[in-house]
Amino acid sequence: MAVLHRAEISPSKLEVATAWLDDQPWGGTGAVELIGGYRFDDPDGEVGVEALIARRGDLIAQVPLTYRGAPLDGAESHLITTMEHSALGRRWIYDATHDPVAQACFARALADEQQQAAVELHHLDGSVEQIDPAVKVHLAGEPSRGSVVLSGDLRSPVDGAARLVATWDGGEAVVAAAG
Repeated sequence: MAVLHRAEISPSKLEVATAWLDDQPWGGTGAVELIGGYRFDDPDGEVGVEALIARRGDLIAQVPLTYRGAPLDGAESHLITTMEHSALGRRWIYDATHDPVAQACFARALADEQQQAAVELHHLDGSVEQIDPAVKVHLAGEPSRGSVVLSGDLRSPVDGAARLVATWDGGEAVVAAAG
């Protein structure tokens, strides 16, 4: 269960996605629009694993992120930014393609051993709301335990025996593959 808090965050997810796209050679220029995202649960409950789907001009991209409560040793070059979160404190935001927790989540999803996380929004008044994510993912092909490859530029999707397919209002793309 992915738990979201009604909180103030700085920088915003839009700003994080824009910074990540700016660092990609194919990331384009101009305004970025967030379409939505999907999450996986870290079995240890320590790391937030989220992939945002974003549009920039004619580019549709997957922005894979991890949110950590402390720096990830040896991953300084994959740190996108730190984020101040009013409910959780400082978060270290990494490119999930280089985070072992995220890679393990994607590997389990491609082996049909892990599903997209259900999402709950926790409000300041203590109430809890189930959220229907704008992006849904499902496994296509034969489950595989092969090497995981994440797609960034969704115009050039990855391929494999197992494919993780994301769907959203008006779109669909392969976002990860193995085998």
